[in-house]
Amino acid sequence: MEAVYVDKHYNLVVECKQGSKKACYELYRLYAKAMLNVAFRIVGNVAEAEDVLQEAFTDAFNRMKDFRQETTFGLWLKQIVVHRSINLLRKRKLEFVEVEDGHLDNVPDEEPWDDDDVQYQVAQIKEAMKELPEGYRVVLSLYLLEGYDHEEIGQVLNISENTSRTQFLRAKRKLGEILVRKGIKR
Repeated sequence: MEAVYVDKHYNLVVECKQGSKKACYELYRLYAKAMLNVAFRIVGNVAEAEDVLQEAFTDAFNRMKDFRQETTFGLWLKQIVVHRSINLLRKRKLEFVEVEDGHLDNVPDEEPWDDDDVQYQVAQIKEAMKELPEGYRVVLSLYLLEGYDHEEIGQVLNISENTSRTQFLRAKRKLGEILVRKGIKR
């Protein structure tokens, strides 16, 4: 069975493809805040996230004729934002610790994450995440906040799936240490 995507902004996309500046502005207005948040969670800097946002919308509008609407506009745009954000990090020479397949340097199995606790303390956790090294923060953000799995993260960041898992586990452990240091219960 094939998935069916219902894009509630389908008509705006069609109008935008036909050259309507008003439709393009409306799409920007509808998606800018959410996409800025996506970019910010990855790059960790508001000014750079704003740059990513503008570049992503420019890309999207320039490539609108290529958008076949096989998915929603929002998902398509989010992919552009994520890729632009990752490219910015690469420009900063983001380095990941490569891990040989099957060798995890005493990293424990993934512990369950208490969703209720996370929901209750979102503000403190987001603040603590800013203290993580970039590589940890990016993998943690892509996994927990953007819903990517480790295989997708590996493809997006050009790292192995195993490296993504390891970065995630280390990020989670480091975030726990930061939260404990700040006196925030986990």
